[in-house]
Amino acid sequence: MKKKTKYIFIVGGVMSGVGKGVAAASLGKILQSRGFKVTAIKADPYINYDAGTMNPTEHGEVFVTEDGDETDQDVGNYERFLDQNIYSANYMTTGRVYLSVIEKERNLEYEGKCVEVVPHIPSEIIRRIENAGKKTKSEIVIIEIGGTIGEYQNILFLEAGRMMKLKKPDDVMFILVSYLPIPSKVGEMKTKPTQNAARSLNSVGIQADFIFCRSEKPLDKPRKQKIATFCNIKDDSAISAPDIESIYEIPINFEKENLSAKVISKLGLNERKSDLKEWSKLVRTIKSVKKPVKIAIVGKYFNTGEFTLVDSYISVVEALKHASWFSKRKPELYWLNSEDFEKDPKKLSELKNYDGVLIPGGFGSRGIEGKLKVIKFVRENNIPYFGLCYGMQLVCIEFARDVLKLRTANSVEIDPDTKHPVIDVNPYQQENIQNKRYGGTMRLGAYPAYISKGTKAYSAYKTTRISERHRHRYEFNNKYLKRMEKKGMVFSAFSPGKKLVEIVEIKNHPWFVGVQFHPEFKSRPITSHPLFREFIKACIKNQS
Repeated sequence: MKKKTKYIFIVGGVMSGVGKGVAAASLGKILQSRGFKVTAIKADPYINYDAGTMNPTEHGEVFVTEDGDETDQDVGNYERFLDQNIYSANYMTTGRVYLSVIEKERNLEYEGKCVEVVPHIPSEIIRRIENAGKKTKSEIVIIEIGGTIGEYQNILFLEAGRMMKLKKPDDVMFILVSYLPIPSKVGEMKTKPTQNAARSLNSVGIQADFIFCRSEKPLDKPRKQKIATFCNIKDDSAISAPDIESIYEIPINFEKENLSAKVISKLGLNERKSDLKEWSKLVRTIKSVKKPVKIAIVGKYFNTGEFTLVDSYISVVEALKHASWFSKRKPELYWLNSEDFEKDPKKLSELKNYDGVLIPGGFGSRGIEGKLKVIKFVRENNIPYFGLCYGMQLVCIEFARDVLKLRTANSVEIDPDTKHPVIDVNPYQQENIQNKRYGGTMRLGAYPAYISKGTKAYSAYKTTRISERHRHRYEFNNKYLKRMEKKGMVFSAFSPGKKLVEIVEIKNHPWFVGVQFHPEFKSRPITSHPLFREFIKACIKNQS
């Protein structure tokens, strides 16, 4: 008899940023630890076809999958927690769903019927959810619906969940992730916002099976009882989810409340033994490390009003943490705005206070001259440096300007008329730019590359063939390759046929590496990325 796939919908209440993504990933982890094959889907309510055209300051990082989909950053959380690749079938937006329905209508796939928002849009959502489960051959599919209960744009995803529950009552479950504030002048945890969120969910025909109660402090018994009474769930279905130092503790905290067993029982699945040994070991390491490694991240996607949005580079942040824990060090990350170095070059000397400097990917000309100043300073002062994507391209520009004395060297992205286009547009991208085809047209997803032996890259990977994920339009201009090699630049990795430069290094430097790809997307908490590991090792060595 064929096993039925089980579906768990995760929705948010009270406020955005409540932690649905890490809750979904953590739930997936503990179910996976019991031997179930689990996958996760993100449903975003945006009209955008994908996350690729969204501003990172407003939306957070754009995470790129192996097959080149530009997705929400929560897909990165799914990959890191489940230690498996998530593909484009596991990501949808309102725009993507509507486009599919319209294309089917144009192709007469509805056989002349009047195509309506309901039921055809929810039906397409259901088709995508079930398809993702089939493609991954998963026993349990976790679906995170972006945004919060009550937002108008979420209604069709919720309707899809309601329709699935009606059709498969024993195979569909709903979890509400809510927030319980503790107003400082009141001094008491308040449940009323969660009660209202639960009623909003009821108003669209959905009853939560569990409520994950996010708050500054653990949920106490009186609050559990109140939530159970007014939200129509059992006492032990109100799951405490207090603030913690590391998101990787969440699966352990969930299991303290026996969550996986409760979910398995609710879904009518057979009990299986849990194995979180490796994950528990990771959490113990995170809690025990004391000696710091100080990394400066120089970028521009930091500030939104008076606040710093680290979500712009969340995969970079996590990759640095993974590598630091691998070396039994406590990661201390410092956010430096590149524009500050343009306004006051004297601040460059402050970079000596850090063990290493990283410049992540980005777009546009703002803050570029500041980044170039940073690169020159760390190159000349033997401070370990790691450049990702744009951070690699800027290495080449700085080297051309200062070492080759090509003062006008630049990227055509910044100066289309530069006399020395050290970074030029990818030939395949020229037509896209001319015709203003920007969405989903970059060099995206995993591509192979070949590494030269005897390089820092080879010492990290310990293999000559790698595969890494890309997201860019511009490439190093090979016309300048020989001149740079003569002056000490090492081109340590190329795409097949040596067509495109993938990794550059500087000779006689503790660690000065730039990569055209985004290695941060493939780093996992237990298996940190080799390049990040070697960078952190160089940073630790720089302390002595």
